[in-house]
Amino acid sequence: MEPGFQPHQAEAQVARLQAVFSRQRAAWAAAPYPGREERRQALVSLREALLRHADEFCAAISADFGHRSAHETRVLELFPCIEGIRHAEKSLKKWMKSERRPVSKWFMPASNTLIAQPLGVVGIIVPWNYPLYLAIGPLTSALAAGNRVMLKMSEFTPRTGELLARVLSECFHEDQVVAFNGGVEVAQVFSSQPFDHILFTGSTSVGKHVMRAASEHLTPVTLELGGKSPTLVGPEFSVKTAAERILHGKCLNAGQTCVAPDYVFVPEARLAEFVEAAKVAVNGWYPNLPANPDYSAVINERHRHRLEGYLTDAKAQGATIIPLVEGDCSHTGKMAPTIVTGVSDAMKIMQDEIFGPLLPVMTYRNFDEAIAYVNAHPRPLALYLFDYDRERISYVLSHTISGGVALNETVVHVAQDDLPFGGVGPSGMGAYHGKEGFDTFSKKKGVFAQSRVNGLSLLRPPYGKTIETMIKFMLR
Repeated sequence: MEPGFQPHQAEAQVARLQAVFSRQRAAWAAAPYPGREERRQALVSLREALLRHADEFCAAISADFGHRSAHETRVLELFPCIEGIRHAEKSLKKWMKSERRPVSKWFMPASNTLIAQPLGVVGIIVPWNYPLYLAIGPLTSALAAGNRVMLKMSEFTPRTGELLARVLSECFHEDQVVAFNGGVEVAQVFSSQPFDHILFTGSTSVGKHVMRAASEHLTPVTLELGGKSPTLVGPEFSVKTAAERILHGKCLNAGQTCVAPDYVFVPEARLAEFVEAAKVAVNGWYPNLPANPDYSAVINERHRHRLEGYLTDAKAQGATIIPLVEGDCSHTGKMAPTIVTGVSDAMKIMQDEIFGPLLPVMTYRNFDEAIAYVNAHPRPLALYLFDYDRERISYVLSHTISGGVALNETVVHVAQDDLPFGGVGPSGMGAYHGKEGFDTFSKKKGVFAQSRVNGLSLLRPPYGKTIETMIKFMLR
């Protein structure tokens, strides 16, 4: 429970949550299929509200983090939110259109149609690292699909959560969209409601609890869980270019990104070159990092201690710690981007998703060693490959499994509205964004329509020689 959120407030939130769920369920029952214009207007209202309150969101997120650049919030959260909404607005007609499916010759002249039907009331559980984008992204998909939505915001970002709740109340009635804040007790009650679908973004451990609670009602879930996203630098690829792009993806939001590069493989002979290129890049972007306004703080003291613990554990087991910038960040809430070499699987930094600006760098003599390592570990949410060799690219794509892949870049594949976003295995299940998001929050209902004149009467009793002849023909 966040500071200042008292037990009696949690009880009130729980009571309100349950009452709002009942109202949304009743509202959906009364109007289960909103038309295209109604959905479009909901998206327009959401987009306009976000633009209207953009400065407030930048300030609230920065306050929750202890500091985050307003430019970073606009680029990493507001921009993909607005673009995602616009993409849904212009795609609604195509997404909502019923789809004709072929009919077997045995049932002609009947017809088959696939209709996308709203599921009903959707629950979205939002993490703290991108509290706006990871709320609005799934909300956009759910609204496009015609659902009513309840969001549970993270207790680690209370200012952002309170602001979003207020902004949503400006453009939606509670029986359509509402956001809740609160701690663990509120989250537990939220995840136990009999939603028609739950989308959770967060850690694997909490995702298991959400899935367990959802199973009581057989509620389908989409889980976005992250994991250790590997980055492979090909033998001939420019180390300077790779280091710049990898470190940029790692430094965004101080590494607090579910698809941040989690560890890197470079050719053994080029390790020192990679480290030096990383230092040059980071110092160029963030001179005087402790006071630099473009670099974000770690969300809170608990997570700073967790990250410091990774470094302490790794150093004790023989790893080399290489800070990429000089200066004491301890009084600012920030943590310097740091490369860690000489790592092993026995170290915590190689076991947990790092979720911070620490980057283990490993080496290979033969590229197959790197592929074997990736495949020997849990399937990641993202995989990054820096290479222009077509055969090697094809080999990596066909011999590894991950939620998504970016070639010669990091992180930005998430912002592609026509690509599904989701994990696989321990990094998640299901996907959303764009058409896949619309499909996730819809029931694709198959409809068979019999024609006025048809031959099925020939298959009804009493059976005789006619049906025996037909069966022989059908089973030939």
